[in-house]
Amino acid sequence: MSALRKVLVVDDDAVVGKSFSRVLSSKGYVVTTAQNAHEALKQIREQEFDVVFTDIKMPGMDGVELAERVKSSQPWTPVVIITGFGTTENESRAKAAGVSDFMRKPLSPEMIEASAAKAMSAPVLTIVQAPEISHGEALPVEVLEKQNGFKSLALALAAPFIGLAYAVLLPLIGVAMLAWIGGKALVQSQAAKRAPTYLKNVALFFAAPFIGLVYAMSLPLVGISILAWSAGKAMMANPKGRKVLTALATAGKLVAAPFIGLAYAVIMPLFGIAMLLGLGTKALFTANRTA
Repeated sequence: MSALRKVLVVDDDAVVGKSFSRVLSSKGYVVTTAQNAHEALKQIREQEFDVVFTDIKMPGMDGVELAERVKSSQPWTPVVIITGFGTTENESRAKAAGVSDFMRKPLSPEMIEASAAKAMSAPVLTIVQAPEISHGEALPVEVLEKQNGFKSLALALAAPFIGLAYAVLLPLIGVAMLAWIGGKALVQSQAAKRAPTYLKNVALFFAAPFIGLVYAMSLPLVGISILAWSAGKAMMANPKGRKVLTALATAGKLVAAPFIGLAYAVIMPLFGIAMLLGLGTKALFTANRTA
């Protein structure tokens, strides 16, 4: 024999509670009545109900707020709203609270019986207890969000130092390449026996400072770009930082434009000088072979 279904009816009008008791008791339901939301919450704390019927307009806490309380503590319990005030606002609030159905007054025995049967036939939610967290298992969302926040903050704080390291170290690489190219040109020129090769190596020796200078001036810009990229990535990890990042990007373009133009104005002539020396050396080498 199946267990009797328990129904809670909440309405400040005692006639409504008696109507539910008369109709549903004859169908095998156990009906409990309450005349306000606070009395209903007390009943719910003491026992579980299979369905809750509540009037929407009551003194003190209304039916929608009661539905929210029931759904927060027992989300598997269907709640049906009884209303004589079928406004769009009330229905929107009730749907947001997760109610299962609406009943509009005046009520008939057929309406009460059909609504109870419909609520009972709705799928029942099964609450699965989350396992305790141990080593190697996934952490809760709150913990992950906190860890991601710390990572984003650490990345934002570290970004300037990372960029500074690039800005300091990469020019040293350029100077080292300058010394290596110049030394190679000098050694080859001392060992050379043919004039065209000697001239080519001399040209390479003279071009070496300009090549090194290009590296020394351009690579810090790479470091600054990496700094900006690291800081931008850290800010993009935080949704609140995206609007700030968009504004900074717009301002950064305006501020960076003159420096980018200056970099081109300084670096490109050096490339031109290097190419000029290379072409001159090639011309001398070709003329010597022809002679």
